[in-house]
Amino acid sequence: MQQTIWFNILIIAVSFFILAKSADFFVESAVGIAYRFGIPHMLVGIFVVGFATTAPEIAVSAQSAFLGHPEIAFGNALGSVIVDDGVALALAGLFAPAVILVNKAILNTSGIFLIAIDIIALVMAWGGYISRTEGMILIGLLFLYLGFVIYSEKRRKLNMIAVDEDLEQHQYDSALRLAVTFLAGLAGVLLASRFLIDASVFLAHAAGISETIIGLTIIAIGTSLPEISTCIVAARKGHGELAVGDIIGADILNILWIIGVSATITPIRVAQKTVIFSFAAMFIVVGAMLVMLRIGYRLDKKRGVVLLGLYAVYLVVSIRLFFTG
Repeated sequence: MQQTIWFNILIIAVSFFILAKSADFFVESAVGIAYRFGIPHMLVGIFVVGFATTAPEIAVSAQSAFLGHPEIAFGNALGSVIVDDGVALALAGLFAPAVILVNKAILNTSGIFLIAIDIIALVMAWGGYISRTEGMILIGLLFLYLGFVIYSEKRRKLNMIAVDEDLEQHQYDSALRLAVTFLAGLAGVLLASRFLIDASVFLAHAAGISETIIGLTIIAIGTSLPEISTCIVAARKGHGELAVGDIIGADILNILWIIGVSATITPIRVAQKTVIFSFAAMFIVVGAMLVMLRIGYRLDKKRGVVLLGLYAVYLVVSIRLFFTG
């Protein structure tokens, strides 16, 4: 048993190392895609990085729904939104060497859409049941949104105005090289995240920590590790706008893609108390995130601390609710 514990500790250490290196490749290739095709960092974060980093959430949620536990998928989706905004984006603000500037046009469009779909999801879930038809409606809204953003960006011709060493470097990167680096980085992030989750759950069980607490902490944060690692690396490299786009994209995907696919596989039934608490917590964290980003269209260390504090409060309240039944 003692050897197994030390072996899992070793797995955690190696996983963190692989996670950091893979996130580095992942971010660099995403930035290269932005430069090469003249796409704003934030838009790349929403579309490309957002879809990629939510892979663990969709994998866990879809399997949970298929196995007859759609409520786990529902909790994972909303919990991931809270972790993404309260932890991943907060750490991006804390680790960034300078204030992160946000694309005003994209934030306004995506922010309004995010609030709208959160309200739609709340209305659907209010009765404690999300049907297959409602799940397909959520998926349809996602594709409508993606089409709208692409169309809007083409009309506005929003190209990044930046001439520096990075631009010169990425202009000569081939599309194939960028794609291979992106996929290799993504694979490393996803695999390292999975090993990290499994080893952490084992150690938590060995320490006698309850499964509910494990779910609130390790699993919720574990499935968001790609977002967390990507945000930290992007922020440290001075590509904070990519991190912001990743989180907003992940939030939208968690609601429309993950809940939508899960409900389409198996209709979701969830307790009214869970609906009220999870949506209330999500609206507070998401609302605070959007308000702070719109004030001056920037994210700094102080705002990162506020978001991290909100997540800490959410965690404490969740645990107290669990213990008080």
